[in-house]
Amino acid sequence: MFRRKKKEEAVEPISGEETAPSELSSKAQAAGGEESASPTISQAPVGAEQAAPAGAAGAGNAVKSARARGNRVQKVGIVSSDKMQKTVVVRVDRLVLHRKYRRYVRRTSKFMAHDDLGSTTGDRVRIVETRPLSARKRWRVVEIVQKAAK
Repeated sequence: MFRRKKKEEAVEPISGEETAPSELSSKAQAAGGEESASPTISQAPVGAEQAAPAGAAGAGNAVKSARARGNRVQKVGIVSSDKMQKTVVVRVDRLVLHRKYRRYVRRTSKFMAHDDLGSTTGDRVRIVETRPLSARKRWRVVEIVQKAAK
């Protein structure tokens, strides 16, 4: 595909693009004064982090993790079971268009969610996606939208 150039095949610049070293320094002075060895803020890469003080070693990690999380998936469902400690089973219903009959069919999914708020059976809750908390638990209850009628 690509082959190395031999020493005899030196690349010759096109006659109109030759630039002398003295012209480079004069162009740099005209553009912005003296050339500086340290990069300015505008020259720094977009994803580069600034150095944190020695005492704040974990501060950089907090900034990175907050930016990396992004928008997490949220679902609203009804608590169908609260028999476990700090865990509830949330039933999420959705309507799906049937491909052949062109009618909407109700589909149900059940998610196990970590619950610190103390929701009970019948409550409508909002759950959010999180890291794996146990073998089957990957959701967390963020708010109780509506309490169950008693």
